[in-house]
Amino acid sequence: MSPVRVLCGAARHEWGPLLRTVRATLAVQRLRAIPMTIAAVCLTALLQVVQNQPWGFGAVHHLGAVRAEDPLWAALLRTPLSLFVPALDLPVWGALVQILVVFGTAEICLGRWRTLLIAYVATLAGTLYARIGVALGPDALFGLPASDARVVDTGPSAAVVGLAVYVCYVYRARFTGALVIAAMVAEVFVKDNLAGKEHLVAIGAVLALCVRATRRDRRRDQDLRPGSGTRSGAPPIRS
Repeated sequence: MSPVRVLCGAARHEWGPLLRTVRATLAVQRLRAIPMTIAAVCLTALLQVVQNQPWGFGAVHHLGAVRAEDPLWAALLRTPLSLFVPALDLPVWGALVQILVVFGTAEICLGRWRTLLIAYVATLAGTLYARIGVALGPDALFGLPASDARVVDTGPSAAVVGLAVYVCYVYRARFTGALVIAAMVAEVFVKDNLAGKEHLVAIGAVLALCVRATRRDRRRDQDLRPGSGTRSGAPPIRS
């Protein structure tokens, strides 16, 4: 068998179920299948335009900019909007493409509310880690320098990474999931900054959700297995 056929077979095994789900859904519903993703793209683009105006920069950062030095209650209130505020030092088109592709795929494959939940869990995990890391100090294993407390922490990257890993888990795309994780690890070694470490923390939080989902599925399978009794807890009926 030729190497090309081997690679094509591996690609079909890795991405086939995921691509079939996305393609079939979009063929029937088109953009109606991803209303949340479209809204997120529009909101991100709008915030990018507003924050680049002299009159809008302060308002956007007051409502959506998160820093480790901020009070915890303020950071928690700003975290939902911070996900859609593009980072000033990165091109906005990158954030828009990430949201469209990854959020759109997750919305189709996972559903709207589970996509939002995982996105915010990943983002919140990174936000809380920044506070803990600064408190630990640069000498600790997972510590951060005090200067990171003033870094503005916005953008969808942590949510995008978390959603990508979770979708790979659901559709058993193990190689792709491992590749995403390896890329984030390499990012920390190449560019040791707050964003890279937050990505790793976001992945850890999502992997914890994957473990929880696996255990839940195993318990459900045991409950449904013949001879395991009824799920209601009532004694079995004897004839």
